Amino acid sequence: MPQLEIISRSPSGPAKPVPLLFVHGAFCAAWIWDVHFLPWFAERGWEAHAVSLRGHGASEGRERLHGFGIADYVEDVLAAADACSAPPVLVGHSMGGMVVQRALIRRRLPGAVLMASAPPHGLWESTVGLAWRDPYVFQQMGMLMAFGSRAVDPEAVRRAMFSDRVPLEEARRYEPLMQEESQRAALEIGGWIPFPPLPDRSILVAVTGAAEDLLVPADQVRATARAFRTEPVFFPGMGHSLMLESGWETVARHIVDWVEAAVPGATGRETGARAAAD
Repeated sequence: MPQLEIISRSPSGPAKPVPLLFVHGAFCAAWIWDVHFLPWFAERGWEAHAVSLRGHGASEGRERLHGFGIADYVEDVLAAADACSAPPVLVGHSMGGMVVQRALIRRRLPGAVLMASAPPHGLWESTVGLAWRDPYVFQQMGMLMAFGSRAVDPEAVRRAMFSDRVPLEEARRYEPLMQEESQRAALEIGGWIPFPPLPDRSILVAVTGAAEDLLVPADQVRATARAFRTEPVFFPGMGHSLMLESGWETVARHIVDWVEAAVPGATGRETGARAAAD
């Protein structure tokens, strides 16, 4: 098991009983959660952690990145979960959403939030659709995959990752932090998975999407929600990187509200299904 970077933010007082573990998507690392989300959740009493999957951020394996697959990333998430003070709720974004889905097959955890997640059946539909929705972004994403962030037009990155409300200057702040993604992992989630493995249907899962998302459009978010027998929640005016978008607090509040309402014992008292049964 490689050494993994885990960024942790803890509340100043007693922490709520159920920690939160955030899992990033492709081309980035744990830093993407620490810009806003981790401090915000910690200030509200949550033990908040973000893991950099192997080959990402400060985790080991950058030189072997292209040999890693989704199963390797699942091992990383389970190792990070073991390092938490208690079994955590997982929050996965984009590629990280599929990693979370597969982690829940291996380990029963209190619940999960899928943010603009790759659907269980893979990203083939989303990728083909991107060629029609925005051919230039489609072409530039191919350049990003093949040659890294330095070969990509920053405007294309902004259009792929953010809504029009995020200025190019702000989007460029994050450009130096982007990195290559594993070609193996990209192939594994980029194809069509006709019979995707799914976790136990009794595990609590929330599905969210961004109304202006070019990469994971609404029909794919709805498909993910159907797979988990729930209804998706869309955030209007937002692009793919919900945790960095203008109005990111709305997304964070939704996660808190869902966890407190759905996950029994998340706040130190009986909630969700158990409370309803009393």
